[in-house]
Amino acid sequence: MGINLIEGFRLIFQPITLFYLIIGTIAGIIVGALPGLSASTGIILFLPLAYKMSPAEALIIMLGIYGGSMFGGSIPAILIRTPGTPSAGATTLDGYPLAQKGKAGLALGTSAIASSIGSFLSTIALVIIAPQLAKIALKFGPPEFFALVVFGLSAIATVTGKDILKGFISALIGVILGTVGLDPIMGYSRFSFGSLYLESGIPLLPVMIGVFAIAQVLRDLEREEGNIIVQKVTIVLPPKEELKGIFLAALFGGIIGIIIGIIPGIGGSVATYVAYGQYKRLSKKGKYFGEGVLEGVAVPESANNATTGGALIPLLTLGVPGDIVTAVLLGILILFGIKPGPLLFRENPVLINKIFASLFIIAFLILVFGLLSAKYSQKIVYVPKKILTPVVLVLCIIGAYSLNSSLYDVIVAIVFGVVGYFMEKFGFSVTPLLIALILSPIAEGELGRTLLISRENWSILFTRPISLTFLVLTVIFVIYAFIGRKEEK
Repeated sequence: MGINLIEGFRLIFQPITLFYLIIGTIAGIIVGALPGLSASTGIILFLPLAYKMSPAEALIIMLGIYGGSMFGGSIPAILIRTPGTPSAGATTLDGYPLAQKGKAGLALGTSAIASSIGSFLSTIALVIIAPQLAKIALKFGPPEFFALVVFGLSAIATVTGKDILKGFISALIGVILGTVGLDPIMGYSRFSFGSLYLESGIPLLPVMIGVFAIAQVLRDLEREEGNIIVQKVTIVLPPKEELKGIFLAALFGGIIGIIIGIIPGIGGSVATYVAYGQYKRLSKKGKYFGEGVLEGVAVPESANNATTGGALIPLLTLGVPGDIVTAVLLGILILFGIKPGPLLFRENPVLINKIFASLFIIAFLILVFGLLSAKYSQKIVYVPKKILTPVVLVLCIIGAYSLNSSLYDVIVAIVFGVVGYFMEKFGFSVTPLLIALILSPIAEGELGRTLLISRENWSILFTRPISLTFLVLTVIFVIYAFIGRKEEK
């Protein structure tokens, strides 16, 4: 289960593989820079092409989209005060004031440098932590995996959205949908209503396409497109006297982003605001944060990109997604026949080496293309919705159909697009639903195996130390979330 980065870099520095990395990163920057799209949407739109590639090549492009979009979200945040991705919200606090002062280029340059540092730091953490965590996870049995999945579901349900109860309701819907089809232990049919399509369960990727991409198209159609005033981009590289402060801010943001990224369900949005708020208290320039300070751009952007490596740690080692993008990656990996978890490090070390090496290169590409694209970023922001929206919708339909060449998948995508639109409209986050749909069959299978091992004795969950720990953490997490939300109100 040893990690061989030299071998990973040798495999990555093949012309075609390097080309895929470059294309993925550039595509991610463009997706992130287009308000309304996100990393998860970009990955979903890429699906029709992914089926023509090997799993490793497809994953490399998806990681490029993931990393590139995290930086790309800062472009509209700085230029037009509209975050391209949800996690770029904190970047507007100092990014847009800098743009108003005629320093949009400096803000974008700082964002590229900090994003690259955050990505690099999180990749180092991933390389160090993931193999060790995978060794521990090899000792997990069905009771431990069941308790872990329950903890992951509770964490995501409690931290996603403004209302914890609605988060639980959304997760419960996902759990119910996850029971459709054949029972994983006994093999009998449930909730299929005589339909052959439902015998195999609710198709995951059409659901993803619906709740993210098609629902976003419906929301974009509802909004009126106003006049966009984009700030001019001139000098990109920050002055030498500012580099030390930017580096320290990026280092601080990167550490916060890694820590928060590892916790399932938290994500980049929380990490950026936590890092921004804490560094504001520590920095000598803290009193000027919000008025246009380069360090105020560096902190959230580094934290934002650092969550990528952090979120990949529980995904690769335990099979539990750290955020919504890794949840999408989990669903896609499963469909490719790759099951993330501790055995992945033992059974497919070549893929792990490629992932680690590619993430280091992506961190470098973010810096290069981030600085090069700064002066051309205005053109990306100017893309009108009347062109972008129908293109995205067509790609969604093509993507849903290409999965199995089935109109049924297209219908599922459209239905869940409408469901996702109304859920968001009424304050229900779709993230718990989707992750519950992915994880609930895993939890059910592990629970079934647990009861077979224990001869239907439920006490096994409370007599094994690791499973008991996860269940206790679940209770603590839920109670703490309710108390914290009550105090906020």
